[in-house]
Amino acid sequence: MADAAVPSSVHPFPFHSFSLHLTLIFLCSIKSCIRMMVIFCQSVYDGQEHGLFMEKLDARIRNHDREIEKMCNHHFQGFVDSITELLKVRGEAQKLKSQVTETNRRLQDDGKDLMSSMEELKQCRVQQRNIATTIDKLTHCLPVLEMYSRLQEQMKARRYYPALRTLEQLEQTCLPRAGQYRFCSIMAENIPKLRTQIRDTAMTQLRDFLESIRKHSDKIGETAIRQAQLQRSLDSSVSPQPRALIGRRSRREAAVGTESDGQGGSPSSEQDSGVLDVDEEEEDEVPGAQDLVDFSPVYRCLHIYTVLGLRDVFENYYRKQRRKQARLVLQPHSNMHETLEGYRRYFNQIVGFFVVEDHVLHTTQGLVNRAYVEELWELALSKIIAALRTHSSYCDDPDLVLDLKNLIVLFADTLQGYGFPVSQLFDMLLEMREQYGEILLKRWNITFRQVLDQDNYSPIPVSTEDEFRHYTSQFPLQDPELEKLPFPKKLPFSEFVPKVYCQLKEFIYACLKYSEDLHLSSTEVDDMIRKSTNLLLTRTLSHCLQYGIKKKNVGLAELVQVIINTTHLEQSCHFLEEFISNITNVPPDTVNATKLYGTSTFKVEPPVCFFTSSLSL
Repeated sequence: MADAAVPSSVHPFPFHSFSLHLTLIFLCSIKSCIRMMVIFCQSVYDGQEHGLFMEKLDARIRNHDREIEKMCNHHFQGFVDSITELLKVRGEAQKLKSQVTETNRRLQDDGKDLMSSMEELKQCRVQQRNIATTIDKLTHCLPVLEMYSRLQEQMKARRYYPALRTLEQLEQTCLPRAGQYRFCSIMAENIPKLRTQIRDTAMTQLRDFLESIRKHSDKIGETAIRQAQLQRSLDSSVSPQPRALIGRRSRREAAVGTESDGQGGSPSSEQDSGVLDVDEEEEDEVPGAQDLVDFSPVYRCLHIYTVLGLRDVFENYYRKQRRKQARLVLQPHSNMHETLEGYRRYFNQIVGFFVVEDHVLHTTQGLVNRAYVEELWELALSKIIAALRTHSSYCDDPDLVLDLKNLIVLFADTLQGYGFPVSQLFDMLLEMREQYGEILLKRWNITFRQVLDQDNYSPIPVSTEDEFRHYTSQFPLQDPELEKLPFPKKLPFSEFVPKVYCQLKEFIYACLKYSEDLHLSSTEVDDMIRKSTNLLLTRTLSHCLQYGIKKKNVGLAELVQVIINTTHLEQSCHFLEEFISNITNVPPDTVNATKLYGTSTFKVEPPVCFFTSSLSL
């Protein structure tokens, strides 16, 4: 009935495959088992066969129980034996457990120290790694800090060129190795500022230097001229020559001597100390330009601007400023012609300027070159000559002109010693020689007139041999008959003759003084003196004779005495020629020697005077 009650639409559950499905359940995953169980349970309840299902399940269980019981019976003895063995080893297991526990405890205790040591080792390793890293970083950072500290010390000590080198090394080498640190960034930002500071400071020092040498050029020039003067005195002591031989050495010899003394260098360099040491027992050593001026600002600024890549800027600035200073130095004072000191100060400043330029030329590489210095010298030479021509024209004192000439010669010799051409200065001195001669003629014109005014136009009476020798020593009188006459006696001429003759010799000496140190030959000096003496005779003395006769309105006796005086002066001309030859060492019979024109001077004028006097009578 139960089977008849089952609806025909419900299919019977496949119990024969249920066991197989259970086996598969154990073999499947938990998820698959659950899914299959759900399907079976749903199939059982849907088919309303749960009773049958339970019966089959119980049968299955009983079947397994029997198998389990059979298996247990089969293995029971082994199990009992195993339990017996297990009970036997329980005591040993307890002992082993105790030992293991004790061992574990001791191991834990020992492990704590080991773990502590391991932790300490770990920390040490970390510290060691950090220290190594720190040392590595400091190895790169310490040079930066040390170099920056050195830079600060150099800046503080105003050692700007080493500071610039340190700055360059810091920027290019040390900072890139140090890495990206804040202090490195700050240093890198300060580097351009420090460069600018060094550049500006160096330029300030250069300006101070230029101002200093402008103020002290007078002292520098004075020292250089003193050196040249000392050298001249040493040359004259080594190879003494008479002062009459004016050209102690020709211009060519002077140039060669300068080159041999200086070896193409500057007199302010090492060789000057050697020159001064020749006679250092007698003369104190004269300091050179490098001893009076500290040139380190120029060298320092040049090096700094070279390192900064601004050498052209520095060279242009230096040359521009020195040109400005040259124009100031070459501008003479308006009252320079009044005293010799004015000329001396003018020359000292010029010499000081070019001594500095010469020293810079020989101690720097390219700051100034020879072409630049020669250009400055050409400019200076033209302005010097123009200034001297202008100011010397105001001078009417022959002593001042002579002192000026000596000063110009010393000025020229000094600069010639530094390698500057000075031939134009000596040419100008020859031009001034004409001016000097005119001034001498004016002075001797006054002197001759004074002699004429003081003359009594009567023969000179002599009472003793000493008086006779006194007058014949002043005038070369050669009259054997007069010498035989007893004392007292009279000389044929008046006081005018010996006084004029002495003044003629003084004039020759004055002309000779100007010719000294002009590097002229003896023949040139002799010719110059003879021409000047001729002018004195033919122009000055002749005019003075006319002046004296007209002023006093002399009578016939005085006029006769004038003729006698002029006759004796005429006869003395060849003695004057011998006198000139003696002091110039030029024989009077030289082919081109200039003759004195005393005959025309003393023979032309007296008849005219006689005619004039006759009319007045």
